[in-house]
Amino acid sequence: MQWSQLTWAELPDQLTAASDAAILPVGATEQHGPHMGCGMDAVIADVLCKAVAERTGVPMLPTLPYGCSLGHSRRWPGTIAVQPITLIELVKQIGDGAYHSGVRRLFIINTHVTNAAPLRCALEMLRAEHDDLMVAVINSPQISERVRQFHFADAEDWHANDAETSLMLAVAPEMVRPDRLHEADDPDRTEGQVFAHPVNRTSLNGVTGTPSLATAEKGQQGFAWMVEDLSALIRRGMVQTPPLAHSYFDRVA
Repeated sequence: MQWSQLTWAELPDQLTAASDAAILPVGATEQHGPHMGCGMDAVIADVLCKAVAERTGVPMLPTLPYGCSLGHSRRWPGTIAVQPITLIELVKQIGDGAYHSGVRRLFIINTHVTNAAPLRCALEMLRAEHDDLMVAVINSPQISERVRQFHFADAEDWHANDAETSLMLAVAPEMVRPDRLHEADDPDRTEGQVFAHPVNRTSLNGVTGTPSLATAEKGQQGFAWMVEDLSALIRRGMVQTPPLAHSYFDRVA
């Protein structure tokens, strides 16, 4: 169920059948070590949300392939980052357009860690402007406890690690260079740090974790959990209403 493949005549009925909901996948384009393609975050956002849209019947908006990746620095080629304010405004305007097309429940699915803050800002702006629009930002590693454990198994500040590499081996094996896995491992150096450092100061090769442990079998299991648990979250959101019906704009009499 892809928004881009629906006509304007078909869209209203599809939205009605989906409780006026839509999914917006947000990824990134950034270096993923010596062993994995720079589009990993965008690929997993796209593949995951297509599978969930198919299960739930909720239309999926086109995937955003760029995100807030400033922390990856200029040490390694491949990162194309946008400023936080750019991502905020872009997602806000996409949300506006979705609203005017009939969306009243917007699920923003984020697959890149440092997109989270700008996306939360966009959420704040959208719900302050559109009184009857409900917005959720769901960060893919935090979909459920089992998905979180899968992502964080080898590093707290993970990136291009066992989990991400396993996912690509399962759903997009062309993204992985198996002959480079032996040189890709690099430990998490963030424990005990007071400051949030960019990747050039925490990693030797742009990786945090042990991608050499990755297997397609682990990726298949992790991806199945992500699809199942995200579908369940979205189905819950499709029937939820605000706890109270007070308007954002009406003051207490």
